[in-house]
Amino acid sequence: MTSAVEQRGSAAVTAVSSAEQKTWCRPHLLGLEDLSRDEIMILLDTALALQEVSTRSIKKVPALRGKVVANLFFEDSTRTRTSFRLAAQRMSADVMDFFVATSSVSKGETLADTARNIEAMGVDAIVIRHRSSGAPHSLAKQVKCSIINAGDGSHEHPTQALLDMFTMREHFLPQGRTIADLHVAIVGDVANSRVARSNIWALTRLGAKVTLVGPTTLCPDSFAGFGVNVVHSLDDVLPHVDVVNMLRVQFERLTSAAFPSVREYSRFFGMNEQRLSRCREDVLVLHPGPMNRGLEISSAVADGPNSAILRQVSNGLAVRMAVLYLCIGAASFTSRNTPSNP
Repeated sequence: MTSAVEQRGSAAVTAVSSAEQKTWCRPHLLGLEDLSRDEIMILLDTALALQEVSTRSIKKVPALRGKVVANLFFEDSTRTRTSFRLAAQRMSADVMDFFVATSSVSKGETLADTARNIEAMGVDAIVIRHRSSGAPHSLAKQVKCSIINAGDGSHEHPTQALLDMFTMREHFLPQGRTIADLHVAIVGDVANSRVARSNIWALTRLGAKVTLVGPTTLCPDSFAGFGVNVVHSLDDVLPHVDVVNMLRVQFERLTSAAFPSVREYSRFFGMNEQRLSRCREDVLVLHPGPMNRGLEISSAVADGPNSAILRQVSNGLAVRMAVLYLCIGAASFTSRNTPSNP
């Protein structure tokens, strides 16, 4: 006899299938730059169908039962690693965490050999974060399992941008507004931010107006070539935007002094109560985390009514469930329909 939990799980999977009105065919999620508007919408619609799983008393569906997901993180992470682990578990997949410091990588093993060995254990997807831009793309050519980019150097962080899109959509759709109706400011260390790049690709693909704001050292005018506006005065922009996405200053990636002092940066580019008062009443404030409170954003704003920072974290689960479900499903379909060598 089918249990009530399994019945609800089957209903969620059915809802997901109905959300995929156009077919998702990619076994990997390496970035958003190459995705079409329709593909981004499939990811967001699938995440919406899976969102309610996290509200249940038993937070699990059988969509990926029997599948194995490996987390391979070469950089420190709290939110992203934990979010991917929980997302896989809520889809009933088994999860393997590989810690680089205690792995064979520390003995000189190459990234490709590490991935091949992990795949040989029967893994269906590898979620990778790496300090080198392009590492996930390289792995996708070396293995047959799904590769999910959890952040590569300063290149892209696709699931962070997707959860940002999901959060904006969730906030503004009840008002009858789509992402195409929004003006979004991305503020701060744009030059070193993979989150900024993925957000730029997603927002422009969905039709939003995007303005980048920051000091010239961290927000160079060359970014205008991405189809966005680039300005260097936050106060001039704030009254005109619907969303303010504050970026973390990535001190670990700065090779020289990008601004005179922390105090100076906060004075001109920090989001505080005074600046919030210059914004539209319903402005949405986002931050990918971790936050440098008092630098990029004050506690009053981060914890205030306009902030959706914790909502971003919650929505990240649904988005990553959708990514795993779609990519592993596409990889399984490709594997079943690829003829073996004679």
